[in-house]
Amino acid sequence: MGLQISPSILSCDFSRIAEELARIADADWAHVDVMDNHFVPNLTIGQPVVEAIVKASPIPVDTHLMIADPDRWAPAYAEAGAASVTFHAEAAHAPIRLARQLRAMGVRAGLGLKPATPVEPYLDLLTEFDMILVMTVEPGFGGQKFLDVCLPKVARIRAAVEASGLDVWVQVDGGVSQDSIGRCAVAGADVFVAGSAVYGADDAAAQIATLRSLAEKACAG
Repeated sequence: MGLQISPSILSCDFSRIAEELARIADADWAHVDVMDNHFVPNLTIGQPVVEAIVKASPIPVDTHLMIADPDRWAPAYAEAGAASVTFHAEAAHAPIRLARQLRAMGVRAGLGLKPATPVEPYLDLLTEFDMILVMTVEPGFGGQKFLDVCLPKVARIRAAVEASGLDVWVQVDGGVSQDSIGRCAVAGADVFVAGSAVYGADDAAAQIATLRSLAEKACAG
């Protein structure tokens, strides 16, 4: 896969969810943030709503679980139809076992890292995951300012992926916009979560195309 855009529906109008999902039909993924008010200080949606989103979405659903005890709850999101399920390293008790369980259920398994979480303990485990998600804001709320201090972590993950020869995607989530996406791409990210940047635009499809183009130009330059 090339560079991928995954708009976060956290910034959409949930009273018009089918229409809001249709606005991002040109994207690669619909990014769904699940928060439980325990792992992060915010409460969003759960498995039944994700199941409804999967049915309404014209593109695959990329579920980001910002929840406590994902070992118990993550498989339900695979059952709900999500094509990718990312859980957080800081919350999982047995991340390898959980990733293997998700993969056995036929979904991509992602590992999420908060800004202050070092990636080094997980670099030798890359073969167990399909994607590493680097949070570029503190998780919990949309619309935050991008944290450039996270880019060296992205670069270290990309270097490790290249050295391993594995097909592991590197996702960035938080404050991704026209201003920051190029720097993310240069650092080595290839999946970009953008919420307010896409849903705050008058033409979401045009914004998706612009973000994709900016990332491609940054990589080419």
